[in-house]
Amino acid sequence: MVDSMERMAGAVYPGHRRSSARGACFSGVFTPTGAAAQLTVAAHLQRRPVPVTVRFSSSEGNPHVPDSAPVTRGMAARFHLPDGTHTDLLGITVPLFVASTPLEFFGLTEALRPNAESGHPDPSRVQEYVAAHPHLAGPITQQPPVPASYGTAAYWAIHAFIWVDAAGGRRPVRYRWQPAAGRMNLTPEEAATCADDYLSGELHERLRRGPVAFTLHVQRGEPGDPTDNPTVAWPAERSDVAVGQLELTGPVDDQEYWSAQRFDPGHLTAGIELSDDPVLAFRSRAYAESYRRRNENEPKGM
Repeated sequence: MVDSMERMAGAVYPGHRRSSARGACFSGVFTPTGAAAQLTVAAHLQRRPVPVTVRFSSSEGNPHVPDSAPVTRGMAARFHLPDGTHTDLLGITVPLFVASTPLEFFGLTEALRPNAESGHPDPSRVQEYVAAHPHLAGPITQQPPVPASYGTAAYWAIHAFIWVDAAGGRRPVRYRWQPAAGRMNLTPEEAATCADDYLSGELHERLRRGPVAFTLHVQRGEPGDPTDNPTVAWPAERSDVAVGQLELTGPVDDQEYWSAQRFDPGHLTAGIELSDDPVLAFRSRAYAESYRRRNENEPKGM
């Protein structure tokens, strides 16, 4: 899979992630509302505020793709827990993933491999892939917005997770970060006038005017809602609860250190477990291999 992601990026970029290669990290505080305290024993969802480190990024493995490109953005949040451990929550700017299994995702990344002559994917190869996997047509054709700011985008964690309460009760949930400033996107004409790295610069400027806030929402699943397929949405009428408020206050003190860290949706804590989603389980393995390659500076598969 990591070899395929390198091919999809068109080259190996030593020292960079194989996905979400370019990003910037920020510090903040997460204050839970208490609404989740009876539903999970997770330490950061009780009532005590915890520090958070957030990395915003583009989804591309090529760190030179401009911020104005119509690609998915990411928000990786690390909650620093009172006992010295941490847990991560990763979200992207579309609500559904583009594959329901690791094998499907591998096939899609191969279809998206750039043509040697044009430097871009061959549209006919992507169309053939979608035709062979019609159940993925909706997720693959999602149009990621080009946000006016990292602080004006919503971010979905896409997978189901399992919350465990003090009595051992279990319930599936899905997460979403909602920006306090509201969702604001750019038109193609507006995006064309932006600097290649405008998103990072805009957020630095926004933070000079005050904190940038997000509310963490949780959608609670009911019996029959799929927990093993990130390409299928749960019904909109499912219970949606605001479980906490994140306030970002500024860039991290050591950008190089935090940019090198491995944020991983499999980094969980007591009270939160993986669902039976095979893509969610697989991501930790792919992230670990990408981390090994960029730290050992020994790119493989090209």
